[in-house]
Amino acid sequence: MKHFFYSRVDSFRHAFRGWHYVLRTQKNAWIHSAIATVVFVLGVWLNLPARAWAVIILTTAEVFAAEFMNTAIEAVFDLASPDPHPLAKIGKDVGAAAVLVAALAAILIGLLILGPPLWAKLISFISNS
Repeated sequence: MKHFFYSRVDSFRHAFRGWHYVLRTQKNAWIHSAIATVVFVLGVWLNLPARAWAVIILTTAEVFAAEFMNTAIEAVFDLASPDPHPLAKIGKDVGAAAVLVAALAAILIGLLILGPPLWAKLISFISNS
């Protein structure tokens, strides 16, 4: 049982080390983090319902998971093919495309969830001024 507990702690430590690596080395991860922070602040300000929060959290996790997997793919390709190779380029480009798809979906979902209440709040704010 003791070994099981320590191996789980090690698993978390490795995962957080990977998370730290991505944040330290990938500029896009900082962009994702900044946008996620703005979305979360807006969600609190708009007092979003639980289901909207669930979708926002899942969408945010999807973008970060895609970014993390893309970083892992790039590292493996760099290890396996240190010299430029057309197949390595394809692998890296497809990984980047996965992040792009996740980010575009997140933008659309964000607009669908945040757009109407944000618009209503802004109209109310303008009409009360």
